[in-house]
Amino acid sequence: MFYRFIFILGLFFSFLNANIFTDIKSFKAQFIQTITNSSSSNIEYKGEVFIKSNGKILWKYKTPVIKNVYINQNFAIVDEPELEQAIFTSLEREINIIKLLNNAKKIDENNYKAKVYNIEYNIFVKNNQISSISYSDELENKVLISFFDIQQNIVIDDMIFKFAAPDYYDIIRK
Repeated sequence: MFYRFIFILGLFFSFLNANIFTDIKSFKAQFIQTITNSSSSNIEYKGEVFIKSNGKILWKYKTPVIKNVYINQNFAIVDEPELEQAIFTSLEREINIIKLLNNAKKIDENNYKAKVYNIEYNIFVKNNQISSISYSDELENKVLISFFDIQQNIVIDDMIFKFAAPDYYDIIRK
């Protein structure tokens, strides 16, 4: 599930570079991520995302748990303050932006589809900005990530993407 989430980050980032988004250098938004399992149970996460065109991404989860996911190309750090731990991991699959963009198809004015690693992603665009991304993962969970309060091409300091674990944290390397 974690790697599927990381991939969707890459998918989202890749679409920032698609034709209608060629001028975007940074992206900041609030998000709601809803995951629905096969028995129709939902869990909803809320937070904020920061993305720069240099490949740096930070997802700051605020509810129902506090968690920060730092991504820099094919490496991720999951900071879990409530557990006083950080997980450092290399991503299993490198995100191939070229392949993703080559597979992306505009369905209509506001909808795009891309199929990568046997997962089909639906991207909804509103006012030339990504409004939501949805997909079903390999466990048949339905995932919807909705974005709001979107800010594009703002200055985002690279320091926000740096993580330094407190001395009392447990560090897990995978």
